[in-house]
Amino acid sequence: MNQISPMAYVHPEAQIGDNNVIGPFCYIDRNTVIGDNNILQNGVTINYGARIGNGNEFFVGSSISAKPQDLKFRGEDSICEIGNNNSIRENVNISRGTASKGTTKIGNNCLLMEDAHVAHDCVLGDNLIIGNSTKFAGEVVIDDNAIISATVLCHQFCRIGGYVMIQGGTRFSMDIPPYVIAGKEPCHYCGINLVGLRRRGYSKETIDLIHNAYRLLYSQATMKEGIAEIRRQLPETPEINYIIEFVESSKRGIIR
Repeated sequence: MNQISPMAYVHPEAQIGDNNVIGPFCYIDRNTVIGDNNILQNGVTINYGARIGNGNEFFVGSSISAKPQDLKFRGEDSICEIGNNNSIRENVNISRGTASKGTTKIGNNCLLMEDAHVAHDCVLGDNLIIGNSTKFAGEVVIDDNAIISATVLCHQFCRIGGYVMIQGGTRFSMDIPPYVIAGKEPCHYCGINLVGLRRRGYSKETIDLIHNAYRLLYSQATMKEGIAEIRRQLPETPEINYIIEFVESSKRGIIR
C-alpha cells in the first residue's frame, strides 16, 4: 500500500507501484511511471515523462524529468529514466531527453548530491557519486563507478570513463579516460585513481598494468602513437581494451 500525503498532487494517469511514500507538496504529472518502494520527501516534482524504478529516495526540492534547457526543444515526446536504489538529494534537477536521443538515463545505486544538474540526453551509469552543485551539460556520458567531486562543470558531449576521480571545482570540455584522477586548471591527467581501484578490489598487478598503459599513452606525441605503444608492449586485458576503446572512440579528444 502506498502512503500518499493528502497535500500531494498525483495526476490520475500517473502509474504508481506499491509501498511508495509520497510526502506533502509533491507533484506527480501525467505520463509518469513510478515503481515500488520509493520515498519522495516533501516538495518533490516528478514531471511529464519520468520513468522511475524501485527503491529510490528523492529529497526535498528535487525535480525529475524537467523540460530540457535547450532552445532546440520543441515539445517532442521524451522521457527521463531513473534506475533503482538511487539517492537524489536536495534540489537536484534532471532534465528529460530531446529529439537528439529521446531519453536521459540515470543508472542504479547512484548518489547525486545537493543542487546537482543533469541536462537533457545524458547517460549516467551505475554506482556513481556526483558532488554538490556539479553540472553536466547535454548528452554527457558517464561510465560506471566514477566519482565526480563538488562544483565540477562538464561541457556538453563529453564522456567520463569508469573508476575516475574528478577533483572539486574542475572545468573541462574534453573526455576523461577510465581509471584516472583528473583536475587542476586547465583540467589534465593527475595520475591513476589508485585508492579507488584498490577499494574496488583491483590487484596490484592490474593497477601496475593500468599505470603503464597511461605512462605509454602520455609519453608519445599523439594519442595514436600512444595506443600503438600500448598494443606493442602490454598484454591484452579487459582493462587495457577498455582504455584503448575509450581513447580511439573519443570525439572530443582526451585530456593530457
